[in-house]
Amino acid sequence: MRRLGEIMYTLLILDDEAKIAEGIANLFPWDQIGFRPVAFSDPGKALQAMESTPVDCVLTDIEMPGINGMEILRRMNEKGIPVVLISSHTDYAYFRSAIQFHAEDYLLKPLKGSDILTVFGRLKEKLDASHHVTAENPPSYYEKILAEVRKYIAENYQDASLEEAAVRVSLSPAYLSRLLREKSGIGFGEELQRVRMEKACELIADGRNKMYDIAGLVGYDNPKSFSRAFKANIGVTPMEYRNGRRPEKTADPVRKEG
Repeated sequence: MRRLGEIMYTLLILDDEAKIAEGIANLFPWDQIGFRPVAFSDPGKALQAMESTPVDCVLTDIEMPGINGMEILRRMNEKGIPVVLISSHTDYAYFRSAIQFHAEDYLLKPLKGSDILTVFGRLKEKLDASHHVTAENPPSYYEKILAEVRKYIAENYQDASLEEAAVRVSLSPAYLSRLLREKSGIGFGEELQRVRMEKACELIADGRNKMYDIAGLVGYDNPKSFSRAFKANIGVTPMEYRNGRRPEKTADPVRKEG
């Protein structure tokens, strides 16, 4: 068994526009999620290179002259190499072929960091399993991840999202969600709501802020949804809280909204 982090997977990135291929390879921190990118703009040369230097997975554009992405997918399918397709538009025929030849996923341009993390985070888990890689990170690794996520929420509670948090720590949203639950016992949404409620209590107690302003300041679209969430979590309405009323026993501060 190999420890997690000791293996880097070679990712072939293919786009007939060299600047795009190089941009995808260089602008995203692939090494942080376990991939070593190699960029090509010529499908023929890419296939030749694979004969001497095997790759673990492929990210390829579909619309290319000569050998297009669907042909790449078919050839990789025969070799058992996973492929993620990218395209500038949706096309039913492409989707059908992608399913037929077992593409890992189908991403639309321009590529988003959160989408890449989601897809390749999932793909890395599959590759780890096939290579018998075990997740044996030291406790300090998880502590650092949890601390960074909490810091992100504390600084961005108005519009924080699991996807953006995942980008910050270079993990897939699904893996980060599971990690938070396993290591801290609380999910991302619950932690976000806890922070929002704490901030709301501070703003309400201050007395200078209007209720509809407070709702927006802590990330709620309208005062009614904020009031319902506050009552469910704190045990009294925002106005009751401002008037000095406190519940005998504060309700669960991370109760999910209905």
